[in-house]
Amino acid sequence: MGGSSGSGIVLVLYVFLLTLSGAESQNSRACAQWCPPNAMCVNATACRCKPGFSSSSEEIFSDPTGTCDDINECTSPGGVDCGKFADCQNVEGSYYCSCIPGYGLTSGAESFQNKSENTCQDMDECQQSPRVCRSHGICSNTPGSYTCQCPPGFVLKPEDPKLCTDVNECTSGQNPCHNSTHCLNKVGTYECRCRPGWKPIPGSPNGPNTTICEDMDECSSRQHLCHKSAVCVNTVGSYTCHCRPGWKPKAGVPTSQKSPVCEELPFANLTLPLGVNSQALSHFFNEVQKLGKDTDKDTIQNFIRLVDELIEAPGDMENLAPHERHYIVTWLLFTLEEVLRALAKTMPQGPFTYCSPSNTELSLLIQEKGVKNVTMGQSHARMLLNWAVAAGARDSGPTVAGIFSSKNLAKLLANASLDLDPEKQAQLELNYERPVSGAQVHLLSAVNSVFLSNTNTEKLASPITFAFTHLEMPKQKHQELICAFWKRNSNGSGHWATMGCQKMGSQNNTTTCQCHHLSSFAILMAHYDVQDWKLAMITKVGLALSLVCLLLCILTFLLVRPIQGSRTTIHLHLCICLFVGSAIFLAGIENEGGEVGLRCRLVAGLLHYCFLAAFCWMSLEGLELYFLVVRVFQGQSLSTRWLCLIGYGVPLSIVAISVAISVASHNEGYGRPSFCWLGLKHGFLWSFLGPLIFIISCNAVIFVTTIWKLTQKFSEINPDMKKLKKARVLTITAIAQLFVLGCTWVFGLFIFEKENWLWAYIFTILNCLQGLFLYVLHCLLNRKVREEYGKWACLVAGNKYSEFASSSSNTSHNQTTRALRASESGM
Repeated sequence: MGGSSGSGIVLVLYVFLLTLSGAESQNSRACAQWCPPNAMCVNATACRCKPGFSSSSEEIFSDPTGTCDDINECTSPGGVDCGKFADCQNVEGSYYCSCIPGYGLTSGAESFQNKSENTCQDMDECQQSPRVCRSHGICSNTPGSYTCQCPPGFVLKPEDPKLCTDVNECTSGQNPCHNSTHCLNKVGTYECRCRPGWKPIPGSPNGPNTTICEDMDECSSRQHLCHKSAVCVNTVGSYTCHCRPGWKPKAGVPTSQKSPVCEELPFANLTLPLGVNSQALSHFFNEVQKLGKDTDKDTIQNFIRLVDELIEAPGDMENLAPHERHYIVTWLLFTLEEVLRALAKTMPQGPFTYCSPSNTELSLLIQEKGVKNVTMGQSHARMLLNWAVAAGARDSGPTVAGIFSSKNLAKLLANASLDLDPEKQAQLELNYERPVSGAQVHLLSAVNSVFLSNTNTEKLASPITFAFTHLEMPKQKHQELICAFWKRNSNGSGHWATMGCQKMGSQNNTTTCQCHHLSSFAILMAHYDVQDWKLAMITKVGLALSLVCLLLCILTFLLVRPIQGSRTTIHLHLCICLFVGSAIFLAGIENEGGEVGLRCRLVAGLLHYCFLAAFCWMSLEGLELYFLVVRVFQGQSLSTRWLCLIGYGVPLSIVAISVAISVASHNEGYGRPSFCWLGLKHGFLWSFLGPLIFIISCNAVIFVTTIWKLTQKFSEINPDMKKLKKARVLTITAIAQLFVLGCTWVFGLFIFEKENWLWAYIFTILNCLQGLFLYVLHCLLNRKVREEYGKWACLVAGNKYSEFASSSSNTSHNQTTRALRASESGM
């Protein structure tokens, strides 16, 4: 009951609301107020659905809970037939027909109601505006539809099949361009263009995929931006700009620009060698500074011309001491290497050879790095090297190798010493079986300075083979051709050395050498100083003994009064000269340093004077002997004043003239690298040999005359004298005169020129013992001297001298008899 009453209340309220809502729309007549939506009132108790709607019960219904539902005319049985190419479209309470997509009514209307009104036909969407296919899309009409296609270089966007987007062929992973070009994307296409620094190969214009490019040499085509003060160096696809050797980037110019602006530095940063004062070298330095800095062949040729002028006319450099000249040579060779290497790096690739009017040659080879054997050279020298050795470790660009050859450096290299390799020294001593103290060298070839881009050449990775041409020189004893190089000393000077170089062979005036380092090379003829220890021992012992005997002679001639006279005066001064000369010879004849300095020249000068003075006194001995034997009754003799004037004044004049000539010839007269004696150049040795030969010749005439006169006098005085006794007396006299007159020196006239062991031994024995022979002949065989020695012995022993020792002398002999006795005793 309760439920029924509640439903009744709800129904009453619903009817009341329907009554209120439909009160305005209904007429004043009575109508049901509860009709549902899409229904219309029939009377106060019934309702009917509107057209296009249907009730779920009866057409007219009185049930307040009834509803009116939409009728779908398109799907109901026997429904609407819209016709061909049309679809039925249901709407609330009705329907309409419309053409299917892609078709339209010929009238242009949007819809129609029945089949009879159907005029649907295909519609061309491609003619619509705006275009249905966007962004370069190509529309293709189809029955009832259309399709969008993209031209080459475009693709349809997946999320919008009407939209064509550009294809980036350059980034698609399949670059269609040649590797010498780069790809440039365009709308719907692409283009292959040469990279910067490249150019199309002739016949290959720019195009999508037909362009092939090659490196463009901006430097040779002058399509670069290098400043005129810089050098352009082509690289693959580009170029670089850098300052020339001897130039530097100018201060204040930004470094970010393509090319630096360079300013000029002094030529190759040359500086004069320290401690050398030479006008010729200063003039050379100033002229080099005036040279242009254009890195071309003219600059190299002008530089070589200045070098030729310097070494052909050294000027005051020839007057310098050897170590100073060798210091200049070392500086000059180092400067040549640095300058020529720097200039060569700026030259175009390829070989270059230049020969100056003075026969100075330069050969250059400039090419890229590589690993292969290369041969280069000119008339003076050729070399074979691995090109990888020539390249510097930090060097960029082409590699340089060069040979500078000059035959005019011999003047500045005079008296240069040779430092033998210890292995070479040991081998020589093994071959000669004697000590080798050094060598005198003679330069046969040009001096060949070799340089590479690689500056670390003290020990090469692989050896370099050289072939040097040189003069032909007859090989003599203790001589051989050697491969030598110029080595710098710690003091800046230099000398020849052989370490690290070996001679491979020699023929047809060409010598092949192999070296493990680089420097300035030459072929030398070395004359080894092979010492004969036996001869050296005889010389030292003989001179020491002679010095003692000569000292005894000097004391005897000064203290023994009975023998005082003009002959004794001559003996005395002869012994003094020989004593001083022998002492100097023994102490200073060897030149151990190998360099001719002031000490060596002074020793040579003193020996020259002492031996010339000794020969002058020997000539006076001969003159006195002539007066004594040949003109015995005339009593002629020179005074002591004239004797000293001739004995010391004549050699002094000769030595003074020789010293003047030596100074004029740049101090080449006195001193040799191996010993301190007269030099061989300019015939200077004849300042000693000339007087020597003249005096020996005169004394030889006197010697023959004396022997002939003595033979006559022996026959006149005692015709019955036995032949044996006469021969003995003449033999003693002849031997005595040989030593007194210096005739034994004839064995040593050329002892310093050619070494012959027989003449060397004869000369050494006879002349080293000359002091001993003079003491025996003039003192021990002289009766008066022996008597005086007896007195001294008695005084030393404390006994009173007996007058009986002197009473046996016969004073009744005439002058001729005294002369003959003097002859028997050796005179």
